Amino acid sequence: MKISSLFPDDEILIHQAAQLLVDAFRKHWPDAWPTVDDGMKEIHEMLEAERICRVALDEQGRLLGIIGGIPGYDGNVWELHPLAVQPSMQGKGIGRALVEDFEEQVRARGGLTITLGSDDEDYMTSLSNVDLYENLWDQIREIQNFKKHPYTFYQKLGYIITGIVPDANGIGKPDILMSKRVGK
Repeated sequence: MKISSLFPDDEILIHQAAQLLVDAFRKHWPDAWPTVDDGMKEIHEMLEAERICRVALDEQGRLLGIIGGIPGYDGNVWELHPLAVQPSMQGKGIGRALVEDFEEQVRARGGLTITLGSDDEDYMTSLSNVDLYENLWDQIREIQNFKKHPYTFYQKLGYIITGIVPDANGIGKPDILMSKRVGK
């Protein structure tokens, strides 16, 4: 596997990346990028000069995954958005490799912290379908993963839950905010 930057002139890979966003998010977040056109808009935004856009390719040059980053706070904090791995290739270390590469990219740009949001629109955790305005930090401390929500993937990589946006996606559908310090 090779990880490299995606460039605006690689039209074939850009189209594959747009399709990947549709395919990877279809099951749990179908409204994220419902069509390839929606995916294309996202990929073109990811290719803006100040952003990070990296892809993982197999030995034949086929797209395995993609990761993007958005700078904030004068480059001190980067938002990881999005991360997608081919559904048939998930669980094989591609996402981990992309996140580790992204962390290196952020460090190289002087970034100190990476943050991300991991929505729970499908009642995948104990933070969904409850009133998060009551005992919020107790609920975060006692979070349970019911349906393979990605927050545990990020925890294994050293990210911690730094907040919740209650009802971000409708009543009882929060966004789980996570962060990791990567710079000195």
